[in-house]
Amino acid sequence: MKLGVITDGISRDLAHALDVMDEFDLEYAELQFVWDKEVGDHTREETGRIKALLEAHGKPVSCLSRHIFAGMTTANRPGDELHTRHMDALKRVIYMAHALSSPLVRIMTSKKEQILWGHHGAEVWNVAKGAWDALPPLIAPAVELAKAEGVTLVVETGNGTMVNSSYTARKLIDDLDAKDVLKVLWDPANNCWCHETAYPDGYEELRGGYLGHIHIKDVHADTPRATLEVRPMGEGQLGDQFDPIAQALRSDGYAGAISYESVYHPGNGDFEAGFRQNIGAFKRIFG
Repeated sequence: MKLGVITDGISRDLAHALDVMDEFDLEYAELQFVWDKEVGDHTREETGRIKALLEAHGKPVSCLSRHIFAGMTTANRPGDELHTRHMDALKRVIYMAHALSSPLVRIMTSKKEQILWGHHGAEVWNVAKGAWDALPPLIAPAVELAKAEGVTLVVETGNGTMVNSSYTARKLIDDLDAKDVLKVLWDPANNCWCHETAYPDGYEELRGGYLGHIHIKDVHADTPRATLEVRPMGEGQLGDQFDPIAQALRSDGYAGAISYESVYHPGNGDFEAGFRQNIGAFKRIFG
């Protein structure tokens, strides 16, 4: 399968991150923060430097991952000041995607409201009324922009966002009737926070053309204590699910990329050390 890494999980120094990718024979670079800027904030000259580095190392870009729409709430509306700022940022990222031949641009969703639907009384007393209905109109302009620009968006399953599961990601795509231009960036570790079992439950939701990109890491989520711990691959909640996920992806002919998300450190804040500790397991399982 097509294996890569989110480069700033190694280093924001792109040249160094690409050297490390070469060391471990990882092909696909997912860009999020490069040097001191988030993707979409680089000048044309800086984008040119990024392109030259990628080409020198022979690394195609799998995805440009800016936090588009992150931090918005159900109070926001299309065209308000914050939404306009995010849409402007998305336009800049799409320009960069064209310049770097990135097939995908990531978006996020607004902050999570916990209970979106309910039955037998919960719909009266517990549901955050109108919270879900406010989401598709926020995302619809991004979908239309992507269609016009000829790029594909991927919406990430985040652990603090309205789309925090494979189920909600698929529902958003269906509600927007946008399966042709909006796919799911599946982060099964993030979905642990809402207790969605990655395999088979989460994976089954994404069958049939919804899956566009994947992030892999391992975690232990303690929702009652509001605590998340990133763990070495195989030592968290996904330890017994990585192999069946990989087998299902191979069986289904998944053609997208899989990025290792290097957000583990061994207690000293050294994320490159965490990368080096875990990349062997990642390659063994998904390679």
